[in-house]
Amino acid sequence: MQELYNKKILVVDDEPALLQLIGDVLFSEGFYSLYQAPSYQKAMEVIRSQPIALILLDINLPDGNGFLLYQELRQYTQAPVIFLTARGEAEDRIQGLTLGADDYVVKPFLPRELVLRVKALLRRTYGSDPTTAGFAIGDRYVDFEKAMVVAGDVKTPLTAKELILVKKLWENKNRIVTSDALCMAVWGEDYYGHENNLMVHIRHLREKIEPSPSHPRYIITAKGLGYKLVTDDA
Repeated sequence: MQELYNKKILVVDDEPALLQLIGDVLFSEGFYSLYQAPSYQKAMEVIRSQPIALILLDINLPDGNGFLLYQELRQYTQAPVIFLTARGEAEDRIQGLTLGADDYVVKPFLPRELVLRVKALLRRTYGSDPTTAGFAIGDRYVDFEKAMVVAGDVKTPLTAKELILVKKLWENKNRIVTSDALCMAVWGEDYYGHENNLMVHIRHLREKIEPSPSHPRYIITAKGLGYKLVTDDA
């Protein structure tokens, strides 16, 4: 867990008091690599210059929209994102999750709850065995540390959710992992109802790992159960 405390976290919010509160709470929990941005522009400056591991992102910003910022930052990082917003409308939550956000917290929130969500998301995304940096499969290499699939000179980034999925499958290689277990790994306790989203992420993962994604050799569907990562040493 100590390695997770060293991850760089960016908090984006235009309320100075809230930036201070979140910073103080995370710092008191042992997260010392904290960055703060009160605007869209400042957030992008940090994202372009630092290897951010997790982003807490407000929807309402003085110079832009958090949803638009989310789409732009994806050009530079696949770090998981937790949306922060004072608006609790279902439409906002759906839009954020549809974009691919990993969690959604409505203001006002309990600081302790936010800390627990941050820790849970860091564990899900980066919490695999630190001695395992990745694995070779076919003519490709899945790099956990850099969150990418390497095929020769071609490097294809993995999203946060894809990284969680491929880690979970690797930890249980050559064994069936149920859909519920995979959804729980990615979405935590709120996993119910994400089965279709799981299928989409598995498809994208196959596109990055499989030589022929429509005829998968490595990520196999166990109909009615889940999925299995079949390795060459099976």
